[in-house]
Amino acid sequence: MHEIEPYYNWLNDYNPAEDVRSPFFGKEYNYDLYSETIYGYYIDPAWDCMGSETLYIKILFADYDNGYAVIELIGEWNDTLHNDIMHLKRNIIEHLLSQGISKFILMGESVFNFHGSGDEYYEEWFEDVEDTEQFDMPGWIAAVNFPDFVQQELVNYNIDNYINMGGTLDIGNWRTMRPKQFCNYVNDLIRKRLN
Repeated sequence: MHEIEPYYNWLNDYNPAEDVRSPFFGKEYNYDLYSETIYGYYIDPAWDCMGSETLYIKILFADYDNGYAVIELIGEWNDTLHNDIMHLKRNIIEHLLSQGISKFILMGESVFNFHGSGDEYYEEWFEDVEDTEQFDMPGWIAAVNFPDFVQQELVNYNIDNYINMGGTLDIGNWRTMRPKQFCNYVNDLIRKRLN
């Protein structure tokens, strides 16, 4: 697990440690020290803790003018034991919402499991973004490239009522795009779904 790194190729476009509006502004990284673990397995030092023992994140890109944030995740999304959605919502999402972000792209290739509980935080997050209409379109939440079995578990807990996932949101070539191009691409896909 320590060999899985957050996507680095957009660092010249966006670095959350250098963004004064980021919840991770000013964070210093020691890339020689592996200290964070998920179930006893060390993870790359570039991942950021959001308060969960099992799910870590990296904000890959934030565009405040257009309201986008791309957040990569690693680990086990465990609402049952660790209430990970509460940590994500309270510690990261609410901060980004207060900065004008209303379109959230969650990159889930490294989410290994999902254990659901209730859907209250998802519903609250959905209502938050739906109420922040920008550019003639309400905000949205998209889950991109989550493994099929994780998507199925999300569906089993009705999370798909709040988060767009599957189908055209399985985007294998996303790393070939620049961040704004990728955000616009996902926005176009969501717009087609809503129409």
